[in-house]
Amino acid sequence: MASFFHHLFCFLLLQLPLFISAQTYNNITLGTSISNLQENPYWTSPSGDFAFGFYPHQNLFLLATWYSKIPVRTVVWTANDGKPVERGAKIELTSNGVLSLTTSNGTEIWKDEAIDNSQVAYAAILDTGNFVLSTAESEFVWATFENPTDTILPNQILDFSKQTDTKLSSRVTEDDYTIGKFELELQSDGNLVFYTIARPTQSRNEPYWASNTVNNGTQLVFNQTGYIYLTLRSGGIRSLSSERPVSTEEYYQRATLDYDGVFRQYTYPKSSPRNGWPESWSTSWSLPQDICASSFGGVGSGVCGFNSYCRRDVEQRPECLCPPGYIFIDPGNTFKGCKPNFTQQVCEADESRIVDGFEMQELSNTDWPFADYEWFNNSVNQDWCEETCLKDCFCAAAISRGGSDCWLKKFPLSRGFMNPSSDRIALIKVGNSSAEGNSSDRFPPTTVYNGNNEEKRNWILLGSSLLAISFALNLSLLIYSACYKKQTKTQTATRSFGPNLRSFTYNELDEATDGFKEQLGMGAFSTVYKGVLKSDTGCLVAVKRLDKVVQGNDKEFQAEVSAIGKTNHKNLVQLLGFCNEEAHRLLVYEFMVNGSLENFLFGSSKLDWKKRIQIVFGIARGLAYLHEDCSSQIIHCDIKPQNILLDESYVARISDFGLAKLLKSDQTRTTTGIRGTRGYVAPEWFRNMPITAKVDVYSFGIMLLEIICCRKNVEADVGDEDIEILSDMAYECYEQKALYLLVADDEEAKNDGKSLESMIMVALWCIQEDPILRPTMKKVTQMLEGVVEVSIPPSPNPSSFSNISPIG
Repeated sequence: MASFFHHLFCFLLLQLPLFISAQTYNNITLGTSISNLQENPYWTSPSGDFAFGFYPHQNLFLLATWYSKIPVRTVVWTANDGKPVERGAKIELTSNGVLSLTTSNGTEIWKDEAIDNSQVAYAAILDTGNFVLSTAESEFVWATFENPTDTILPNQILDFSKQTDTKLSSRVTEDDYTIGKFELELQSDGNLVFYTIARPTQSRNEPYWASNTVNNGTQLVFNQTGYIYLTLRSGGIRSLSSERPVSTEEYYQRATLDYDGVFRQYTYPKSSPRNGWPESWSTSWSLPQDICASSFGGVGSGVCGFNSYCRRDVEQRPECLCPPGYIFIDPGNTFKGCKPNFTQQVCEADESRIVDGFEMQELSNTDWPFADYEWFNNSVNQDWCEETCLKDCFCAAAISRGGSDCWLKKFPLSRGFMNPSSDRIALIKVGNSSAEGNSSDRFPPTTVYNGNNEEKRNWILLGSSLLAISFALNLSLLIYSACYKKQTKTQTATRSFGPNLRSFTYNELDEATDGFKEQLGMGAFSTVYKGVLKSDTGCLVAVKRLDKVVQGNDKEFQAEVSAIGKTNHKNLVQLLGFCNEEAHRLLVYEFMVNGSLENFLFGSSKLDWKKRIQIVFGIARGLAYLHEDCSSQIIHCDIKPQNILLDESYVARISDFGLAKLLKSDQTRTTTGIRGTRGYVAPEWFRNMPITAKVDVYSFGIMLLEIICCRKNVEADVGDEDIEILSDMAYECYEQKALYLLVADDEEAKNDGKSLESMIMVALWCIQEDPILRPTMKKVTQMLEGVVEVSIPPSPNPSSFSNISPIG
């Protein structure tokens, strides 16, 4: 009996906090209402920390929840999509248990979205800030915590397994609470992502931040101690910040997806400090740390609107600015973008007429990296870049870098940002204010003649004279052009083909390489030499001499090389030019100071885990560009670590892409008719199957395993048949949940178990023997970045293919 009472006492003790909590509700009974015409049109929580009701806002009212005890009264939830209401509005808990917002004339404009309001017995605003509709048994039928807007509070959880919203939507501006363009969502696959929305539609752009917890994340928790973290299916948690939070006993706390797209945790003291109340909340941490430099993908305006650029202010918050010659579309919302403050350039046949009235203005350390339509990488200086943009009526701005690169940007400019350490200079095309002010000097005004024949004759004479001068100038230009073309046709000096490529003479490249002296590498069909272009202020280049290429058709060779030269992606090695002289076929590439990826995987100097992950992402994006974004699809046919070069920042650059177009049809490294290198060649090469871009996907999968494990796919000298083939070993380790065996000597990789598992799964999908089952490189990129879920891969063994569906 004593034992029974002991257990009963413990049970009641555990229930005591719940009982006390239930008793502290300030219950709002059915049929109760408040109007914003009242003196205090709100209900408060028992402690008085929170209020729910009509919050005064710019002579209107928001139906909201806010911190009510502190001087900085802060809204943490809004109804009606943040749209304010006029005086005379009423919020009522009806006799049917519905929370209804009506205007002064009785029109309902918002109500709760509870599944079954018939069970509602009362409503309450709790001390946690949660406004609830509750049954008589204190079970919540509807709650603001389960329908968040832009803020979460301590004790609040976003859980995709419940039938509730699992996302936060930013407001438009600090003072405009309607729904903005940024969203945070815990997706059903367990990945927490931040992305932008192309308002007024619901179309999502690519995430600019992701937790990479696909198939693992379950809840986003803001616990009572102030920690914000993701709970994981695999056990444990993933904290969003390494900062230790301050006490919730001493500080109010909130986490808000702000109108600038940054997710921040804030604190505010519950009691007045010695020097009085602070004027604002303090920021504990934020994600992403630099939203200006975050990647927003290929479309959309980014953090700021079109034709503007992002710069971090003294508090490291993003600030949207207009480039020279532009003004804000809406000065009250600088994130909405900018518009030209001048009449834009018009395309005309007469080039001198095009540039008249326009000039270029300089903006240092600034770039719009996703608005390119031309790239000149031919040792062009800033003056040349300015002049080229000025004469191009399609050019809105140009970016010059180091006297060697020039990017032309189209209108509108997108995803711009300023980086103080950047060496890029933005050249903005604007209307020349002095020219616009004297437009009457350039164009005759519209005139009403009033029968003045003398004035008419003067205008006719002036027009005739101008026509005569124009005719003479055009005739001179035609004669000069004909002579110039005849002269250049006979020249054997260096010529330019297309906007990006140069045609070198063999003697130039022989001199640049000092007689092909310093060899950088050798393949089955080419040898690469280090060179210095003396005509280009000592620019370092890599000169590839092709031994077995299609010869005898100069025009075809030039056309193919020109097509390769038009590619433009940060994860491709840029082709600068070529030589097609007699029997000589050479290609000139930009020089990569860190050489090939092979040296950092299989040599003594290995890259750390995080760098390898970034290299994987870069290679995937480069291949996706070749397969889907070029004017004509390019299949690489020889993806391997030797063909991945690393620049000074260890950014991956794919080399030798497009060379399959230039090789003889019987050129091979393994079997006749096959392109590629043994160990990386897709099975369909051996089966007379049609060759598609999926052969590159297979090679990428093999190389991905090598990058993860820092070992070659085939190692015949390991002395153990079970681990001789890495791709076979990888599936066995995955099936037996022993992936740590693949990275036995890499503690950093073993500690990042989720990323390791995700990349192994992607690799196993890529190396499926049936090409139909392999994903496209675009899908591979999305899986790696956590945008789409990675499903469980089957065995690459063809015997298990019978009931498997392709994943796209």
